[in-house]
Amino acid sequence: MKEGPDIAQIGALIGDPARANMLAALTGGRALTATELAGVGGITVQTASTHLAKLEAGGLLAQRKQGRHRYFTLADEAVARLIESMMGFAAGRGHLRHRPGPKEPALRKARICYDHLAGDYGVRMLDSLIASGAIAAVGDGLTLTEKGESHLKCIGINVGDLRSSRRPLCRSCLDWSERRAHLAGSLGKALLSSFLDKGWARRTAESRSILFSPEGDRQFLRLFPVQG
Repeated sequence: MKEGPDIAQIGALIGDPARANMLAALTGGRALTATELAGVGGITVQTASTHLAKLEAGGLLAQRKQGRHRYFTLADEAVARLIESMMGFAAGRGHLRHRPGPKEPALRKARICYDHLAGDYGVRMLDSLIASGAIAAVGDGLTLTEKGESHLKCIGINVGDLRSSRRPLCRSCLDWSERRAHLAGSLGKALLSSFLDKGWARRTAESRSILFSPEGDRQFLRLFPVQG
């Protein structure tokens, strides 16, 4: 008797190369049009529209209309975590589609994963918060401590506002390049937003890379030194 979740259906949706490329592009957190996603998938706009309809029906995508335009995003953070973890699994098994290119060092250092920081800096940030006692890690679970709440308040993060959200405050997310956890959840989002607002880092239009300025690097490494 066949019971339980139908992972074959999700696997089939993600397994098409064009759809996989479009989903990976949307982990950058930006809403994209069908034309933009068609370019990512290497297919026509008409074909992309068919794929997007299937992904939306499968619960992987959401769309919103603004004027005459339709934009597509990942349905939620759970989809982003699924795609990121699959990318890590594929990289770990040697399933790479091309040799490392010029953009890879920047992507490995710091990139956006849906709405939080990933890459070496994302892992370093979580490691530092755990080492300092700001976050307690039990298995895959993460909990912000009183010490951590005080520390974050000093750098301008109002944890009280974040706790009022229905979204989890702290959540681990498997990093595909480092193959270790980085920090997701509302706290992960708030920290990345803070770095961008302070001018320590900026997003790039052409990739998922997050580029830190020299001053941003200095401030980030001061705050997150990974000392136990």
